[in-house]
Amino acid sequence: MFTPRLTRRLYWGAEALLFFATIGALLLLARPDEWEPTQLAGLLLVLTLIGERLDLEIRGQRLTASFIPLVLAMSLLGPTPAVAFGLAAMIVQSISRRRSPSVWLCNVTAFAIFPLAGGLLVRAVVGDVHTPANEHLTQSVSFGLLVFAVFMVTNALNFAWIALDNRIVDGQGSMIAQARILFVPMLSGQIASGGLAAALAVAYTNLGFPALFGAVLVLVIFQYLMRALLRSEDRADQLEARSMHLASLQLGVLTTLVETLALRDRTTARHAAAVARYARELARAIGLSDAEQELVHTAGLLHDIGKFALPDHILRAEVLSNDDWAVIRRHPQDGATLVGRLDGYGPVADAILYHHEHIDGSGYPAGLIGSEIPLASRILAICSTYDTLTARETYRSPMTPQDAIAEMRRVSGRQLDGDLVESFIAMLETDGPVTSVLGDEADFQEELAFGRRAGKIAQPPLG
Repeated sequence: MFTPRLTRRLYWGAEALLFFATIGALLLLARPDEWEPTQLAGLLLVLTLIGERLDLEIRGQRLTASFIPLVLAMSLLGPTPAVAFGLAAMIVQSISRRRSPSVWLCNVTAFAIFPLAGGLLVRAVVGDVHTPANEHLTQSVSFGLLVFAVFMVTNALNFAWIALDNRIVDGQGSMIAQARILFVPMLSGQIASGGLAAALAVAYTNLGFPALFGAVLVLVIFQYLMRALLRSEDRADQLEARSMHLASLQLGVLTTLVETLALRDRTTARHAAAVARYARELARAIGLSDAEQELVHTAGLLHDIGKFALPDHILRAEVLSNDDWAVIRRHPQDGATLVGRLDGYGPVADAILYHHEHIDGSGYPAGLIGSEIPLASRILAICSTYDTLTARETYRSPMTPQDAIAEMRRVSGRQLDGDLVESFIAMLETDGPVTSVLGDEADFQEELAFGRRAGKIAQPPLG
């Protein structure tokens, strides 16, 4: 079993071997004419060094403008100058910024591999770009597309190498996670950079050496725009993170209220857990999406949250007066008001508000009829009715599941949605995850699981 330290050492050794193997292959494949014309080679070297200095850091990663002149070197000169320019840039950067040996090794290896790969790719497709026979080809749009493809391929290869180093040496997230967080958000900018490299390559082959003088200004402007874009995305990420923390705080407050209600009245808490479980399974049975299942499950947990404001004598009373019933009938509105203050919980609040409405319009608080009642509210009404009829701790003797089903069919079409009642009964009669004893066994804390949800919301997505 390799320890992390041994793994890193083996990786560094393999990295060094790969670097020297790349240099050896380059020496075997090198051609003297790759450095012609010398003024082009000199300009691209200068642009590479300048581009390396025009760097910016986002999400812990450095982005530079040196990639465009390197791709131009791969496409217009050959692999040998491209590798030489990349290594020169990395050596200067590592010395000036005092990089650690492991970072220095990763950088020089990466900037040896991908310029060699890109240069060989151009050579395999086009052949020798310096021969007169290829003059027409290198001036065409197809050559520009090749340069663009080389840019994207080598850029992905470079990222993959850096991500692998991050994974093995620094223990960062998987390469897929790094790609999702670091590479994909920058993809639009990289596509634009590839298009710019392709345009400059075609411009040079058509207009000659003077066409590249404007590349210096273009690189500076482009890097400035990239910096502005990335800073804007970074601010958006910070705002999203703050919103997530706010949502976590709001949800935490709501969790505290629900758990406080559970301490005051365990019967209400058990009922909420059972209704939530039934509601989610019924939503699944009728083919609702995962998001809709989560909505009715959450609404089930919170549908009686308005009872938090009820006096203790009402919560514990076996016989209620008319005034007491008037107070109880306010709990859907109180609960909906409380939940509706959470961002994004509007549909849950609506489900809570109308879960005591009846299909024939005799319910409360709005006297809605039929399909005017939200589907989630109709689901909650059925699940709440069944659990109330079969639960042992209610004020009446509990019904058997068969008697409860008969009672629900009796009020079907008047109090409860008839189609949903039949779907609910069919669900109970199948050998699925919901059984007739669920109402007795539902565990409130397990069903609630708000703490875990809040934790997931509060955590940043990286890693």
